[in-house]
Amino acid sequence: MLDIATVLQDEIEDLPAGARLPSEHELMRRFGATRSTVRRALEHLEARFLVRRVHGAGTFVNRRIDYLLAPSLAPSLHDTVEKAGAVPRTFLLDAGTRDVPKDIADRLGIPAGEPCTHLVRVGYIDDQPSMYGEEWILPGILDHVDVSLRAIESLTEVLRGAGRNPMRAWSRASTEFPPDVAAQRLELHAPTPVWRLETLTTDGTPGAPLMFSRSWMRQDRIRVVIEFEPN
Repeated sequence: MLDIATVLQDEIEDLPAGARLPSEHELMRRFGATRSTVRRALEHLEARFLVRRVHGAGTFVNRRIDYLLAPSLAPSLHDTVEKAGAVPRTFLLDAGTRDVPKDIADRLGIPAGEPCTHLVRVGYIDDQPSMYGEEWILPGILDHVDVSLRAIESLTEVLRGAGRNPMRAWSRASTEFPPDVAAQRLELHAPTPVWRLETLTTDGTPGAPLMFSRSWMRQDRIRVVIEFEPN
């Protein structure tokens, strides 16, 4: 099994993202192996995020992007994905006013229960669902943000258009199993750990808080990279 996986891994390195691998039947004939052996080899590659398997469609070359977290970079999904050489798309699922919970209020420096603009969005990378998240925006920061996001998509660009300078003031990345609503939007059909990323965005560095975001991102499509810079 490992011999088959090693051969395929070497071949995958020369293939573009999204390229379709031979079917299980073709691999069985090529390697003179049983279906179970070929399947274990593909599962091995999938566990290493080198391929993605789509039921009824086949096995495809997978490429993860580096999602860079650094104090000097704006917390922008669109900017980060584009700099990694991929195509981002985000879609607004819900927008309204909600009372902010205590843990987020503490980060924003406001009393728990204060009404804030609340957004729920889903993000795609190269047309693959990759991120599900929510943002809490302080009152008075953005007017009619739902209208702006449907035209521009990037919340960072919307903030810049409003004269703000969004910067990452604090972040925490961890891995966990996502809530059901996130797993559904990310099209995870089995219990699968994902990145959980929380970020406090301020107006400049240092600056007044603008918003708090919390997102869940597929590990097979995103690799979180953290860079610390010397003072």
